[in-house]
Amino acid sequence: MSNMRAQGGWVIVLSFVAAFYLSILPLPVWAESWRPEWVALVLIYWAFALPGRVGVVSGWFAGLSLDVLEGVTLGQHALSLTIVAYLAGYLHRRVRAFPLWQQSLLVLLLVGINLLLIRMIQSSISQVENGLLYWAPCLISAFLWPWVVAMLRFFQRYFHVR
Repeated sequence: MSNMRAQGGWVIVLSFVAAFYLSILPLPVWAESWRPEWVALVLIYWAFALPGRVGVVSGWFAGLSLDVLEGVTLGQHALSLTIVAYLAGYLHRRVRAFPLWQQSLLVLLLVGINLLLIRMIQSSISQVENGLLYWAPCLISAFLWPWVVAMLRFFQRYFHVR
């Protein structure tokens, strides 16, 4: 039974690695503000799909890794992604019954919470970015949610991730 429980963990890890890569991939200056929150999207998906395997601790490690990769204040992504993982794990039973467009609205809210927490931390150390474009990743992430779900669900089913 423990063998079945541990099946497919490498798929989860590789999906996070891909999200980290997409988060630091160089973009043109005009597109930088429109970059989706890839790590948050992957974390939200796995917290909805497998809350017993991906949760608060995974959010903390993913956030800490993202802090190191982006070279920002250590702990800002760790705190925000931990809270997002907690909320996603808490809501996972309700969300499974929602259609994808309603899930996208919830993802918009969760990514917005993530960005709000990061904004609060950055403003406390006076690194605030001005403008409405700061919130653009919320919209892009919500728009991409159906495709993220389709891709990760395919890998989850193909590799029997449980």
